[in-house]
Amino acid sequence: MRAITIQRQGSPVLPNVAVVTDHPEPAVGPGEVLVRTEAAALNHLDLWVGRGLPGIDIRYPAISGSDGAGVVEAVGAGVDPAWVGQRVLLNAAVPKPDPARPGLRPTPADIFMIGEHGPGCLAEKFVAPVANVLEIGDADPVQAAAFGLTHLTAWRMMVTQAGLRAGMVVLITGIGGGVALAALAIARHFGCETIVTSRHQSKLDRARALGANHTVLDAGADWSREVRQITGRRGVDLCVDSVGKSIHGSCIKSLARGGTYATCGATTGPDATTDLTRIFWSQLRIVGSTMGDMREFREVVSLFRSGAIKPTIDHVFAPSAGRDAFARLEAGEQFGKLVVDWRRS
Repeated sequence: MRAITIQRQGSPVLPNVAVVTDHPEPAVGPGEVLVRTEAAALNHLDLWVGRGLPGIDIRYPAISGSDGAGVVEAVGAGVDPAWVGQRVLLNAAVPKPDPARPGLRPTPADIFMIGEHGPGCLAEKFVAPVANVLEIGDADPVQAAAFGLTHLTAWRMMVTQAGLRAGMVVLITGIGGGVALAALAIARHFGCETIVTSRHQSKLDRARALGANHTVLDAGADWSREVRQITGRRGVDLCVDSVGKSIHGSCIKSLARGGTYATCGATTGPDATTDLTRIFWSQLRIVGSTMGDMREFREVVSLFRSGAIKPTIDHVFAPSAGRDAFARLEAGEQFGKLVVDWRRS
């Protein structure tokens, strides 16, 4: 089968990406479905798979891709044959129950990640537990693949972990990335006032067009004073951040009393310097979040299916242009999701 593979570990990732036509097809196991991929979206995680992750034994050549939509082609033992022919959307975070905590619900930290710990969706076919797919009917598979993981990540971070409520003032950093744009869509759905940051004025302008209320250009210096000016010196109720080290201080100083800093990533580094005095004196909360479970997936996908929230798509590639997709991802040029349409030649 055709697949976009990462041949070996290294940084930059692009030189190690190859589009192949003879990769072995995956075998479907008990409790699993075999999906003929219609569309798969890229995430920053695909770059980490290429660079290597501490403590994770990635076998190369690797097929990354944790966002996939397609049609079920076959089912494994114990799976209802009625799944065959259904269009489905993947939640790539497969829970791994902890034997030391029998009966307790696994957290998103206790997961096997399709596209990271094992083969993913950047191929003509992928396998997944039937418990980790949702039937999506006649939904556009390109839109569905672009929606999945980023909106699930933002939903868990904002709603489950941070307790997002209508009327909050929400700061979203690094607008243009998939999670940041998903956070903007969710905040707008809740009727929140939004402030977004970016190093690129063009991305701020596009965010305005999507409904962002205020924009802050990140020129490399502390921008928290500008955020406080926007909010009448009060600060924001929630900061949604995946940038990490380089802007952590600005984020903390932008929070109102009782505010929450929610993080799901650290693309500029994990070892941030924080302000403990401000945290305890202003009674701030810092919450971490990653992925999400199937209950949360159903909640946020219902908004996609109803048309309440739509993903922002930067570019759709044919599989043969898989290296171009990785090049754009690694350059950080995108505004929205990069999607591979496997129905194209």
